Amino acid sequence: MDRGQERTPLRQRARYLFDRTLARSTGTLLGWLALCCLAVVVPVSTLLVWTDPDAPHSVSGRLAQVWRTSAETLRLGAVTGTLPRMLLSVLLGLIALLCVSTVVGVVTTGLGEQLTELRRGRSRVLERDHDVVVGWNDQIVTVVRELTAGRAGGGRHVITVLADRDPAQTEAALTAALGVTEGVRLVCRSGTLTDPDDLALVTPAAARAVVVLPAEDADGDLTTVRTLLALHTLLADGPGPRVVAAVHDGRYLPAARLAAGPRGTVLETDRTAARLLVQSARRPGMPSALRDLLDFSGAEFHVTEVPDAVGLSFEEVALRLDTSCAVGLLRRDGSPLLTPAPRTVVEPGDRLVTVAHDDRAVPLLDRWAPVDTTALAPSGPAPEPAVRLLLLGWNRRAPMIVDALCRTVRPGSSLDVVTDPGTDLELALARHRPLDSDAEAPALTVTHHTRDLAAPEALHGLELSGYDSVIALGTDHGPAPRGSDAPTLLALLTLRSWEQRTGRVLPVVAELHDRRSGRVAPLGHASDVVVRGELTALVMAQIAHDPRLAAVFEEIFTVRGGALALRTADHYVLPGREAAFATVVAAALERGECAIGYHAHVPRTARRYGAVRLAPGKSERRVWQAEDEVLVLTAGPGRDDCDPERRILPGPRAQRSEPGEPGGQGGPGEEAGLR
Repeated sequence: MDRGQERTPLRQRARYLFDRTLARSTGTLLGWLALCCLAVVVPVSTLLVWTDPDAPHSVSGRLAQVWRTSAETLRLGAVTGTLPRMLLSVLLGLIALLCVSTVVGVVTTGLGEQLTELRRGRSRVLERDHDVVVGWNDQIVTVVRELTAGRAGGGRHVITVLADRDPAQTEAALTAALGVTEGVRLVCRSGTLTDPDDLALVTPAAARAVVVLPAEDADGDLTTVRTLLALHTLLADGPGPRVVAAVHDGRYLPAARLAAGPRGTVLETDRTAARLLVQSARRPGMPSALRDLLDFSGAEFHVTEVPDAVGLSFEEVALRLDTSCAVGLLRRDGSPLLTPAPRTVVEPGDRLVTVAHDDRAVPLLDRWAPVDTTALAPSGPAPEPAVRLLLLGWNRRAPMIVDALCRTVRPGSSLDVVTDPGTDLELALARHRPLDSDAEAPALTVTHHTRDLAAPEALHGLELSGYDSVIALGTDHGPAPRGSDAPTLLALLTLRSWEQRTGRVLPVVAELHDRRSGRVAPLGHASDVVVRGELTALVMAQIAHDPRLAAVFEEIFTVRGGALALRTADHYVLPGREAAFATVVAAALERGECAIGYHAHVPRTARRYGAVRLAPGKSERRVWQAEDEVLVLTAGPGRDDCDPERRILPGPRAQRSEPGEPGGQGGPGEEAGLR
């Protein structure tokens, strides 16, 4: 028999007929339901009556009993008698069933709508002094974690998140990443970020701080500006929460700052990330040092009141603080003065900017910390040599990296750029070239190579041993760039294979989008990763915790453009000599820098750059090695580090101060053994 003429099985035909019948109308469905109920209830009721020993003996009596049992089961009434009475009883039963079903349906629908509304997160948050996070990106976990750590030990705390996504998914994702946090409650709401009515759900006017995360799509910066404008309509003029936001492109920075208003602080993520990558390439270990400094797990920046410091010089205050490191002053008008001259006098109303383990007021010691002048290294600028760098990949931060290198490297330096085919390097650099760029020959020579970066042979022909460091960049394609870490990981794998094959160490800094990619990245002995936006997220959390730090971070990361540096310890103390940390602090002050911690070099370790010991005690003594590194805050551009006024230390390199002056009797000019 032909396959097309085969008879369809009876079961399939019956199922098809049943489905087609049910799909006709609601009345048809009700009819089938009634028929199915009668087909089950009536036979069972008949069986119950006929097996009941107390049932009537007559057939008519038993049929009446079957009727009563079936009617009670179907809630149709149990009236017996003439046929009209029984039909009226059925009608009343159906009407009662319809009314009850209608009431049940209305109640069920109302409860379902209320539950759906609750799941949508559309109820207003009735909290005060809470933190509000607006938006969603890869760094939200970092922001929420740091906000939680910043309020640790402060009692009950609420963090509210408003995002354009399902609130249940938002809360589940944050809870999975953060775990159970004691004393902190997450409240998630859903809404359009640029709609004032939706922003009002999280009650921003009663919040302690509002953090607006930059969106990852192509119009993310415009969304941030519109969100800030919507917030401005909800926040009355006068006292209110601190608003902290970030944009990717610096072209939108002025508009975002205008929209944020006087209480707002707006950061630029791309330029900050580019500067960090340049710093990390020239001073390996900076990403780890900055993470240690900017999170709340150890020591961090604080603005503290030190009444005992009024009238003293900054040098004396810095050396009379034992467990915190002074880095500058916050003047009465709110302007920061970082790494001031050692003899700068602390005036009434000034506050001290320190790196400390908590924000408690730190009393000054009765005497200056011991400084061993015999262990001091000779002062004098050590010019950095020309460098040769390799840049793998290209994205919107790459021109900023090239521009930063052109401004900071020594003449004769070179940069080899390796990109995928299709990248017009000259056009990209021309679009980002500053208008005030010098007409002179640049200090950096840029050479462009076109290779398939996904292929292992992409680096063939490049003399990797001749590079001082390598920068590996990710791509910016797509609204969810998490997958764009794959090319960077492939490049790291190739570089790591070269290190293992040649036995040489090549400093590599890689830019990643997803912090989880850093856990699987094949990093070498002198390699590190920079998670895009992580530094900005940490700074945003710090400003939200203490708004006074906004001016400090603006000075460090914007005006000075990366004033934090890691320098080898032989810049400050003689290698192999035992000296207190106060000696390093005093030597840094003379060079126009503020020492805030150090990293002890441990030979034969798997990773060269570990945690930095921040704000150690001034009296802590150790034998300093040339490979040890000191984390310092450097002077800004235009400052003369060799100013004679900075020479505060005695001996052949500086004149002793007169008694009673800073650096005189009882100052750092005395030998450690005389204290």
